[in-house]
Amino acid sequence: MEINPGIFKAYDIRGIYGSDFDEDMAYRLGLAYSQMRRGELPDKKELEIVVGYDMRLSSQALKEKLIAGLCDGGVNVIDIGLSSTPTFYFAVAKYNYDGGVLVSASHNPKEYNGFKLVRERALPISKDSGIFVLRDLVLENNFSKASTPGKVTAREGVLQDQIEHDLPYSDLKKIKNFKIVIDPANAMGAQYFDELFKHLPSLNVIRINWNLDGTFPAHEADPFKKENVAGLCERVLAEKADLGISTDGDGDRIFFVDNNGVALDPGVTRAILCKIFLNENPGAKIAYDIRPGKITLDTIVENGGVPIVTKVGHSLIKEQAIKENAVFAGESSGHFFLNMPEGCYEIPVIVTLKILEELSKSGLTFAQYAKPYEKYFHSGEINTKVENGAEKIEQIKQQYSDGIQNDLDGISIEYPDFWFNVRSSNTEPLLRLTVEASTKELMEQKRDELIGIIKS
Repeated sequence: MEINPGIFKAYDIRGIYGSDFDEDMAYRLGLAYSQMRRGELPDKKELEIVVGYDMRLSSQALKEKLIAGLCDGGVNVIDIGLSSTPTFYFAVAKYNYDGGVLVSASHNPKEYNGFKLVRERALPISKDSGIFVLRDLVLENNFSKASTPGKVTAREGVLQDQIEHDLPYSDLKKIKNFKIVIDPANAMGAQYFDELFKHLPSLNVIRINWNLDGTFPAHEADPFKKENVAGLCERVLAEKADLGISTDGDGDRIFFVDNNGVALDPGVTRAILCKIFLNENPGAKIAYDIRPGKITLDTIVENGGVPIVTKVGHSLIKEQAIKENAVFAGESSGHFFLNMPEGCYEIPVIVTLKILEELSKSGLTFAQYAKPYEKYFHSGEINTKVENGAEKIEQIKQQYSDGIQNDLDGISIEYPDFWFNVRSSNTEPLLRLTVEASTKELMEQKRDELIGIIKS
């Protein structure tokens, strides 16, 4: 099969299985990755690379060919089996392995699959740090096998070790006996929630769409789309639950629903977490992406923290958080990171514990607790297909030249009562718009105004 070079994205490798790539590409990727890491670590005689996979129907076959390529490339493979992305990151970072590859297409529809790649300490490999190098190696397909093939070792108990690592970040005795509805969308979040709640047996956990199923029988595993959390919101109300939780396909993004069945904007969740981590780490740096979500900045400043603005993208936020020594970082799409001694990566289990403990201490319902953070009105991310994205961004810069402008990622323009960001997609011919304002009416007016410019 001819490999579609477009599957090599800004932050990972992703495409339609059987159309854009197949098992042969996975084998080549194993060879390419092993060649790259051996070149980067020439003084290490034996490299140990973690491999995991998600529940997609094609994942196991891809994993087997990936492992074959890695071994033929001369590295030893640590096979951790079925794994969420956070568990995979934990394994690479905590056990001091030399890198890793996870077979997963994250939140994409069922026909997709792909690969996430990291170096030691779970440092992400992105378009600026190796993905395009791997692309060229894979497409050239000019490999020589190692004289001594690598070995495969299965590692058991990684998930249990991850939860044991995460539990001390909260005082379990302070968590009340909440009723929680959880929807992992038949995907990998179910795995770590099952292990977590063994340690909190008094909680009433209502599990929906739980069994791992790569056909996604209930809905897409993308809680960023409102239609995919509608069922969770309804169930929270029907059960009179205290809150709801949803995770995406590979379990690295987490979303919350309050007791009124209303989905929290991830920016609100991020602001709550900023306050929690600043209470524990006074004066610390907190990183967040440049898209609108002003309550995050407000909360950092009000709680004595140092705000660090980053480009959009989980790889870029992690890299900036490490560079700046930020304690916590959050992306507007539901990625939340903790900068720990062993590495900086997504920590949905710790986020869950922190939110439950904070709600327990407050004595408030989730809706009551979140209300002070819901002071701005957000459009959500609006994607428009365009062929001349750079021209549109320049037009918007000119038309809104009286605002405060920042070109860190696309263009962000701020006025006293509204602000917005427009940026080009890293993977598709799209412009992504987010608008926020002090009133709903103004947000809608400016949203429609900007969409009109983009579509004109």
